[in-house]
Amino acid sequence: MMEKDTYRHQGMRRLLVESLRKKGIKDEVVLEAVSKVPRHLFMDSAFTEFAYEDRAFPIAAGQTISQPFTVAFQTSLLKVESGMKVLEIGTGSGYQAAVLCELGVKLFSIERQKTLYKVTKPKLKEMGYKGTYIYGDGFSGLPMDAPFQRILVTCGAPFIPDALLEQLAIGGRLVIPLDRGDVQEMLLIEKDASGGLQRSSHGTFRFVPMLERRN
Repeated sequence: MMEKDTYRHQGMRRLLVESLRKKGIKDEVVLEAVSKVPRHLFMDSAFTEFAYEDRAFPIAAGQTISQPFTVAFQTSLLKVESGMKVLEIGTGSGYQAAVLCELGVKLFSIERQKTLYKVTKPKLKEMGYKGTYIYGDGFSGLPMDAPFQRILVTCGAPFIPDALLEQLAIGGRLVIPLDRGDVQEMLLIEKDASGGLQRSSHGTFRFVPMLERRN
């Protein structure tokens, strides 16, 4: 049985949101979404007491649940609107997917770790976060469902996959942490009306590496 989301948890989320605001997250719509997502339900019970601290924690398959600041920062860069078609590369714990769902997007999310996928997909469905959750190779994207108005990569990419650039809609935004060794450079790529790509850098972060699918 899934743990409950108590008034205590909700109060802890309010404190988390205040800390994110103080750290520079200005998008109130994103902060509201973060305030609604019960992060403790995406974590191992051993860590739930610390679920609303602004830091990453280990999850299954050697992966991590992202730091709330990172989730809020990437989501703010995306500038999503309700009803937008969004592709997420790296479902992971499902926490970022839940934040996107709270924003009302039409979500497609790919996870290449099968053990993680088998846990996360049913959990998101049980919590009411509707989306299309797929086990597959994030480098390839989802050509059959493209184009996407927004694409978010939640793992450190060694390069920018051509498939993702091709699947980005005109006027779309792609947010991707590009591998620069121990840290990744957060890039925003925007596709203009002529199909040209505009690239901007938004600081450095730490992510687990983006890897090709394996069974």
